Amino acid sequence: MRQCLALLALPLLLAACASAPGGATIVDADREPDEYEADDVLLRNHDVPHVVVAEAFVTASTPDDNIDSPASWLQDGRLMLVASAKATDQLVVYDGDTGKRLRTLGGSGKALGKLSRPNGIATIDDRFLFVVERDNRRVQMFQLPDFTPLLAFGDDALQQPYGLWVRRKGAGYEVLVSDAYMAGEDAKGDDIVPPLAQLDRRFRRYEVLQADGKWSAQAAGAFGDVSAAGAIRVPESLFADEANDRLLIAEEDVPTGTRLREYDLHGRYLGRDVGNGQYVAQAEGIALMRCADGSGWWVASDQFADRTVFHLFERRSLQHAGSFAGKVTGLTDGVWLDERGDARFPQGAFYASHLDLGVAAFDWRDIAKALQLPACAR
Repeated sequence: MRQCLALLALPLLLAACASAPGGATIVDADREPDEYEADDVLLRNHDVPHVVVAEAFVTASTPDDNIDSPASWLQDGRLMLVASAKATDQLVVYDGDTGKRLRTLGGSGKALGKLSRPNGIATIDDRFLFVVERDNRRVQMFQLPDFTPLLAFGDDALQQPYGLWVRRKGAGYEVLVSDAYMAGEDAKGDDIVPPLAQLDRRFRRYEVLQADGKWSAQAAGAFGDVSAAGAIRVPESLFADEANDRLLIAEEDVPTGTRLREYDLHGRYLGRDVGNGQYVAQAEGIALMRCADGSGWWVASDQFADRTVFHLFERRSLQHAGSFAGKVTGLTDGVWLDERGDARFPQGAFYASHLDLGVAAFDWRDIAKALQLPACAR
């Protein structure tokens, strides 16, 4: 979610606004609620234990797009990749094996199929794509692979949505959406986090169903812990593990202490936080590698401006299992892990947004080898 500010001083621009290949600098004057001004966002300035894993590819840089979040699906047995482009109000489609840019779709507007500040995205069943639009205050549903717009919902309640998680439920789907509504701005123009008592609607739940060939959505409640320990001050990324009734939510508020909080799928804070000793910059994207025997690893990004660190936590115990960084991947917002893989990535592919410019891909085999992880049957 973090953006760079045009009014920042040059030293901070160099630290927080990554330079694109060729020297272009990404600057965005649109302030977002998880921004923070600090000089501690560079990995090279911090001793964070990690191994280095080379990227399988990094897509071509497109500075105008402001790429935020990726997701993938299998099409004819081959991985395809889509990412949200916040600044151009588009979705960018790539070849999931090579990173080649294939096409864009969307464009600015409120009509079905148009977008306004798309952010979090998720695919499911290789059939559907859900996209959060911050400035249209809604979620849109598309049918893959043609990106036919099917449905938009949530604009009657959502105020500033950013992230989402989707699962099958009955004959349809359940969608959880994070809502980063704020209580205005202070004298410096910084967003004010609402009082704890007002954070009970940080996440909204929707049920999406099909009847007579048409899709519809209905609100199914809201949740958010209001205690000092469990509240989410600055929300965006969330991801769940249904087998263990666990929902991990990134707390991006740096003054509070950025980390992952453990909720259950009913929306109750379980009293445990993840990554207290690992996160230094800012908790962002979350993904899950699931193995057939019930084991696996959570993979979550720590958003350093120069090179993102990805922390791994054991699926069941939530114990830290190691950390890695790419050779170049930095300033990561959204991530996506396709554990099925394809011929190019037979044990799975991990995708991460890179410097707001594009998407980086990692071969799970390279991650597992570097961190000496046990084999994961799927």
